[in-house]
Amino acid sequence: MKIKKPINLELTQTSGQTSQPPWFKTEKQEYWDIIKIENTPLLIKLSQKNINSLNVEYETIKDTKISNTKIEKEIKRIYDLDFNLEKFYNTLDTEFNLPEAIEFCKGLRLFLAKDPFEAIISSISSSNNSIKRWTNSIDTIKYKWGESYQFPSGKFHTFPTPKTLLNTFKNDTEEHEYTNKKIENCTNNLKACGVGYRDKYIQETSKILTENLNYKEIFKMTYEEAYEEIIQLPGAGPKVTDCILLYGFGFREAFPSDVWIKRIISYLYFNQKEITAKKAREYGINKFGEYAGYAQLYLFHYARKSGLMDKIKK
Repeated sequence: MKIKKPINLELTQTSGQTSQPPWFKTEKQEYWDIIKIENTPLLIKLSQKNINSLNVEYETIKDTKISNTKIEKEIKRIYDLDFNLEKFYNTLDTEFNLPEAIEFCKGLRLFLAKDPFEAIISSISSSNNSIKRWTNSIDTIKYKWGESYQFPSGKFHTFPTPKTLLNTFKNDTEEHEYTNKKIENCTNNLKACGVGYRDKYIQETSKILTENLNYKEIFKMTYEEAYEEIIQLPGAGPKVTDCILLYGFGFREAFPSDVWIKRIISYLYFNQKEITAKKAREYGINKFGEYAGYAQLYLFHYARKSGLMDKIKK
């Protein structure tokens, strides 16, 4: 099937959003991963010949009654394909005076979580961490302890549940069947999977989500209510909380602010006078409103690709 919506698939996949690691990229420039619809695992294969069309193929383990309409709806949700990019671009240009950001980020969309719990752990793992390191960690956790499904194209894994991450696991090394890379040994404390000191946050958060908080209720809350709930999780400061809410639950009014966003906002809007991350967050939420999450994503990527990031490094 084809979905005729503008998107830069590769840019969206590789822009560092903490909903999940990029999907597995094949030699044919396709992106593959599992999604579940009505608890049925499907191996989705996405490809793109031009920015205005997305080609969708899928594999099943056995015959399924899941319709193309339901599959298309879920793909549209994950890649936020019903968001009006042209209206956003017009706002960036006329109201926010950022036409350069459009040039460097054309087709960039939110990359929303297949599994909100994966986004929670991904966001916690990303704190003070490189994109490469945290994505490798999440892929390793998924491979070691997620549910595995054998498709005609190979074996793929979903992210484990909170309860699973509370258990202890056998220490071994196996070969990843669809990337042919070696997975490092992962001991019972998760630290060896590359999450470092964040292992205790992951364990504690998994415990809370297993015993106390039904995190799917977050979808029913206002942004303010959800923020107050998520920020109580171990390892979830203001920036991580906004990442979880934006990429995990689709709250577009979230504005994740770290040292880089602080410097970008300081440079562009405060005459290069450095402000705090807290003030940058408040400014972003107030200035960009319903577009705050997209504005943050575009500002960060624009700064990386345009050379602005090098200019504001200290």
